Amino acid sequence: MRILIIDDDDDVRTITKLSLGVVGGFDVLEAKDGPEGVETALRQRPDLILLDVMMPAMDGPQTLAALRTHPSTATIPVVFLTAKVMRSEIDLLTRLGATGVLSKPFDPMTLAAEVLSLSSSRIPSAASAPSLPCS
Repeated sequence: MRILIIDDDDDVRTITKLSLGVVGGFDVLEAKDGPEGVETALRQRPDLILLDVMMPAMDGPQTLAALRTHPSTATIPVVFLTAKVMRSEIDLLTRLGATGVLSKPFDPMTLAAEVLSLSSSRIPSAASAPSLPCS
């Protein structure tokens, strides 16, 4: 499975990429902001997008709206990453069309399993995604 991470924080992108790539065995793409994320999604067609909520210039909800306007990215599942885990915030993000919401900070050792769990009902190829190593 190919996952695109869109987050303005370099450290979050690095940890997320390591977690999903090394622990989860996924092919990971990254973008530093909304406009770059939309461009990367259009060009690379990821299976799933992890999207930060709060970013300068184009925030997560605006990025999601931009992704939904393009036929080639309109149906890509999007999981928001956010430090705001209030029920009302989660409800708003799911109403906007998010597949799920994961809180920051996250556990790098379980992130791949959480992403796979959220995506399994939306991505047909998720069943063939790599297994996580047992600890």
